[in-house]
Order: sequence, then structure tokens, then C-alpha cells
Amino acid sequence: MKPRVIGGTLRDLSYIAANLRPEDKAEIDCQCEAWKPAQLALAALQGHAYVVTLDGNPEAAFGATEQRTGLFIAWSWGGKRMHRCVPAITRFFYDVLGPDVAAQGAWRVEARAMAGNDLAVRWLTRLGAQQRCELPGYGKNGETFLLFDWTRESWNDVLQAPRP
Repeated sequence: MKPRVIGGTLRDLSYIAANLRPEDKAEIDCQCEAWKPAQLALAALQGHAYVVTLDGNPEAAFGATEQRTGLFIAWSWGGKRMHRCVPAITRFFYDVLGPDVAAQGAWRVEARAMAGNDLAVRWLTRLGAQQRCELPGYGKNGETFLLFDWTRESWNDVLQAPRP
């Protein structure tokens, strides 16, 4: 069965958060103090939150949350089959999520990835995000992260570019 994007629910987001792939668990562990799956799910539900299902099972979560007027934080995490969900998330990002966030008046959308998470870095780059800087010591144990963003101007360029 092909991946299907649906609106995020507390149940599905909690299930995914309880069954994270190691790369995503490492990123969340070093940014959050003693988190629980339901807490991560509730935080995700504060903004645009979506789930990708495979064979009816929730496998990946993604979305964007407004931090303040005009500034959104994009996020994604998933289980061991997340790699199979990436194409569906990418299409949905271009077709729905990106345009929805832009229509809400976003000036900037940021995403962070732990340095060394090559899959996340490649994916953000393919989505048209610009790598802005390294964030040494961003993680609670001193981990380095990379900051990516889309601005209102760069998003227009992304929409006009050929899709990967």
C-alpha cells in the first residue's frame, strides 16, 4: 500500500514518538529534558501536524509550528520505515504545507538538523532550504546542529524551481 498523509492525532503522533528511529530519537533527546511520547505529540499538535501511514500504520510525523507572528519551525520525525514516507512528505510539503504556511504570512520557516544526520541535511537541501549556519553546543550535551531556513523570498524561488 502506498504512503498516505493524514491529519495528525494525539494517538498517531504518540505512537510514532514512542517508536522513533535512532537518528530522530538522538535529535530529540539532546534538545528536550526527560520528554515522553505524549508530550512530543502534544507539542506537535500546537501547529500544522500530519502523519504518514503505511499499510494503515502511522510511520512518520511532520509539520510546522508558529513560534511568533511570521516565524515557523518545521519538524519531522519517524519510525524505522520513515525512509519510505519521505516522497509523500516531500509532495505534501510542496502541495499543501508550504503554501498553507506561506498563506498564514510566514516571513521565515526554520528547521534544524543535528550535524552528521546526512539524510536530514540532504532532504532539507532538496526541499530548497538554505543552510544558514552551524549551531555549536545547541544540544544539551554540546551537540552541534545546522540551521536551515526558507524565507518568503526564497520560498517563491522554491515554488518556481523544478521539483526533485
